[in-house]
Amino acid sequence: MTTLFDAWPEEYERWFQTPIGRLVKKFEMELILDLLKPSSGERILDAGCGTGIFTADLLGRGTRVAGLDLSLPMLQRANSKEYARLELLQGDMRRLPFQEGSFDKTVSITALEFIENGKQAIDELFRVTKKKGTIVVATLNRLSPWAVQREAKGKKGHALFSKVVFRTPEEMAALAAQEGIIRTAVHFKKEEDPQRALEIEEAGKKKRLFTGAFLAVRWEKPEI
Repeated sequence: MTTLFDAWPEEYERWFQTPIGRLVKKFEMELILDLLKPSSGERILDAGCGTGIFTADLLGRGTRVAGLDLSLPMLQRANSKEYARLELLQGDMRRLPFQEGSFDKTVSITALEFIENGKQAIDELFRVTKKKGTIVVATLNRLSPWAVQREAKGKKGHALFSKVVFRTPEEMAALAAQEGIIRTAVHFKKEEDPQRALEIEEAGKKKRLFTGAFLAVRWEKPEI
């Protein structure tokens, strides 16, 4: 099965090694960890895990992680890192190959924008999460200049960005029946000077802006 991401493992990881890429990962992961609060011994699903860049931080909290992705090359790159307590599977977020209530928590980071039927994917994450468990989903915010830039690239024929579905905070929240907690990060532009980006991020965090490029929603699965 060939996917959009098969040719991207190396470029994807290289970008996160650039000065601005390192900052982006730092702020995105801080937000994910704050919302998900992974604890030692928990079993967590990372849906759309890619090369495992974010998975590593979850494992660093002593969790056991199942990393799922459509792209075999992405999974092969993740597997080459030989992370302990990580199980890798090729699969589709819209049809998760797990039984109901298999995980203490589930997370998906920047994968939902490539799924047109977002509710179907969110429903599946709820299904495989235990009752009273946590679901955290992050995507690229339509209200951000990053989305505008990537949409423009898509219109020019960029293979990856021609198929994206960007959502607003309200649209993300509406994908689940339960009320969610909405947060954003990465309030600076891609072209920003890294030092200035730090200042912009701090200001955006203090103001609790909903326009950050990285949009994350946290839900709790009902007990009943």
